[in-house]
Amino acid sequence: MFELDTLSTLVAATLVLLLGRKLVQSVSLLKKYTIPEPVAGGLLVAVALLVLKKSVGWEVNFDMTLRDPLMLAFFATIGLNANLASLRKGGRVVGVFLVVVVGLLLMQNAIGIGMASLLGLDPLMGLIAGSITLSGGHGTGAAWSKLFVERYGFASATEVAMACATFGLVLGGLIGGPVARYLVKHSTTPDGMPDDQAVPTAFEKPDVGRMITSLVLIETIALIAICLTVGKIVAQLLAGTVLELPVFVCVLFVGVILSNGLALVGFYRVFERAVSVLGNVSLSLFLAMALMSLKLWELASLALPMLAILVVQTIFMALYAIFVTWRMM
Repeated sequence: MFELDTLSTLVAATLVLLLGRKLVQSVSLLKKYTIPEPVAGGLLVAVALLVLKKSVGWEVNFDMTLRDPLMLAFFATIGLNANLASLRKGGRVVGVFLVVVVGLLLMQNAIGIGMASLLGLDPLMGLIAGSITLSGGHGTGAAWSKLFVERYGFASATEVAMACATFGLVLGGLIGGPVARYLVKHSTTPDGMPDDQAVPTAFEKPDVGRMITSLVLIETIALIAICLTVGKIVAQLLAGTVLELPVFVCVLFVGVILSNGLALVGFYRVFERAVSVLGNVSLSLFLAMALMSLKLWELASLALPMLAILVVQTIFMALYAIFVTWRMM
């Protein structure tokens, strides 16, 4: 068995990211389905470690000291970039979209739990193969799976979450084209007006310039650190109550309150681009660590039941897009 310390694990994670970048650039299939670089590199390393364990009995253990802070930093950046004023400007459309999304999340969880119970599996498996990964992706899947491992003893939760999230990425790409072709063939746009008659709106303000400097990065890191510190305190205060929430959810909400509160009083305006850069770095390193440390040999017994759940979820999502999302939006 090989043991890697904190710094060696960080080096390995950065190498995994570089490997993933090279893979995505070189393999057209990965680029076609927009497989993230940490996922491509991390899964390749995980498969290589699986081969090593099965062939010569070697196993590599990584020091994951940095993984949780990186995960929390990512969720802090999501909160800091949440602009409530922009949501209010969206008006009715945002409200309708929220209803559509909540309906999808509830149905994904209901199908996941129902299928898991039907197959004699832990209902937590159904949640992981539901909205947690299929809507939340790798980052949310890794965050919730950590909670399932620590609190509910679901040992292979991380492996299942990463597999489901990757499946969701690929299947999203596969069904997106056929669903779009069906809608184009059988429908006009929901309001009856062709898309090309819609008036385009600008996404960014080109006249607003702000550079990412060392001072901006220090300010942004300070905001992220405040979110992590206060979020952990809030999670501890809520522990054991009916309002108990995972730490990463508390961190996210603290970020939302901090960002919008500072903007409301005019004290400080969060630099969204700097927050996004640090968020991307945190997420990339976190995912690289989570994926390269997967114990894929623990996934073998769950492969077929998991695939059955995901096939049903895929069919449902295609139907939901056609008969609910398209008509309501």
